[in-house]
Amino acid sequence: MSLTDETDPRPLDAQAASWFTRNRNATTREQRKAFAQWIRHPEHARAYRQFEQLWADMAALKQVNHPVARVQCRSPRWRPLIATAAALLCALLAGNLGSGSTPIRQALVAGTTMRSLHLPDGSQLYVNARTRVQLDFTAQRRLITLEQGQLYIDVAPDKERPLFVDAGSALVRVVGTGFDLRRGARELTLSVAHGQVAFETSGENQAPMLVEAGQRVTYEPSRGSLLRQNLGEQRVADWRDGHVSFRNRELASLIDELSLYRQQPVLLADPNLARYKVSGNLDVHDPDALLNALPALLPVKTVRLGDGRLRIEHRAH
Repeated sequence: MSLTDETDPRPLDAQAASWFTRNRNATTREQRKAFAQWIRHPEHARAYRQFEQLWADMAALKQVNHPVARVQCRSPRWRPLIATAAALLCALLAGNLGSGSTPIRQALVAGTTMRSLHLPDGSQLYVNARTRVQLDFTAQRRLITLEQGQLYIDVAPDKERPLFVDAGSALVRVVGTGFDLRRGARELTLSVAHGQVAFETSGENQAPMLVEAGQRVTYEPSRGSLLRQNLGEQRVADWRDGHVSFRNRELASLIDELSLYRQQPVLLADPNLARYKVSGNLDVHDPDALLNALPALLPVKTVRLGDGRLRIEHRAH
């Protein structure tokens, strides 16, 4: 019988769970030596591997803080303590999956409402409606893939692991900053709240653009155009409060953003309408209120189609 067996009255499975939790955080030299001695015993090593497998199964959950309903066990001898193990895993998940270097691979899909998450590295992520992102954090890198939609993130500084956001036609690289990124069907828009962001477009033979706080960059892949603007009084990621303010916004760009809040698309009857400029405010919970007001702001009319889509047309003089 080992020293650990004699001094630790807990069942073996509980010992494995305890060691697993300790090893996810910073350990002292004495703790590492004690663990090395404990795991030499074949039964201890087997129990520890079973707990590692249980954690891997839990990591497959679709949401970071998803409650644990049931866990499938690989060994009958594990079942008497599954409730204890599941409770420990729930605590770890609720604690943002442990330390900042904890690996996480997660798919996040937002429905019709915004979501917010506290990431393992200390970053705060906000995901807008109808947005799909992939998280891939390891001890060596932090990667977020924005497949569609919009996100805002306050990035925790980590010089050893810069954070990258892959938005398809462009790549964003940061160390510690706060920025908003929207990937629509027509354009990619980056707005920086604080810090600096390196913005690199794909297929372009040019150095990454350094975007400063209070600046916005809009990239249209189809045209290869890249426009930098100063935000002035405009607040970054105001959609988190339910309203979006805009000034001299091109109509096509506004419609691109509306797709986040409206189930059916908005169409332009004439491509020339795309460059019309408009100013106003958008209630993200009632996007049709803005569409109804468009004829008072521009020489256009709106036509509602039977399938829920809305078409914007020239208004006859």
